[in-house]
Amino acid sequence: MTLKILLVDDEELFVKGLARSLANEGYETVAAYDGESARTRFKSENVDLVILDIMLPEVDGLTLCREFRSVSEVPIIMLTARGDDIDKIIGLEMGADDYLAKPFNMRELLARIKAVLRRLKREKNVSAKQISRRGMEIDTDKHRVTVNGGEIELTGKEYELLAHMAGSPGRIFTREKLLEDIWGYDYIGEDRTVDVHIRRLREKVEPEPGKPRYIMTKWGVGYYFNDEE
Repeated sequence: MTLKILLVDDEELFVKGLARSLANEGYETVAAYDGESARTRFKSENVDLVILDIMLPEVDGLTLCREFRSVSEVPIIMLTARGDDIDKIIGLEMGADDYLAKPFNMRELLARIKAVLRRLKREKNVSAKQISRRGMEIDTDKHRVTVNGGEIELTGKEYELLAHMAGSPGRIFTREKLLEDIWGYDYIGEDRTVDVHIRRLREKVEPEPGKPRYIMTKWGVGYYFNDEE
């Protein structure tokens, strides 16, 4: 089955070149050159992945990312011509699965596309399973998390990180290992990606984020899920 990718960028020549390269790899593409067109395309096309630029006419990419994520778990890779960390952090907090700064190597983009699609396929093949940890319930079939009976709304990446660590309580994961396990490829220089998601997770699942009881830090090493009272 041919996978369909929605390309959203206001640089028409860039999009056409990207579409040709993706077609050579066997992907089908549809394009939008502004925010409103992207909304229309997203609703009308059954896409498997979105490549979304931050700087767009009419509606910016961050707003679109938040809107798309609120109704769908379709993977989103964000693009920007700017190198500011704040763009990346905000994009990840809005629910983006990955992030690339222009200009980028096409092979790198292809690797990231394959990684997010591979993760999606893996998630769909996970059998029903319940993880119970100190008042937290994780339903890996429904991707549902509750803490002391209250349901917690998480983004796709936040859920993956939580379920992955909770599935091996007490095991310390380095940032590099979490990037490999969750993002699915070598993400050198992007350790802060993990820190951003961990911070957001704590804000959502911890009664006191400043004094976590579930997601713990092993200073100088990484993170682990605490299964002890």
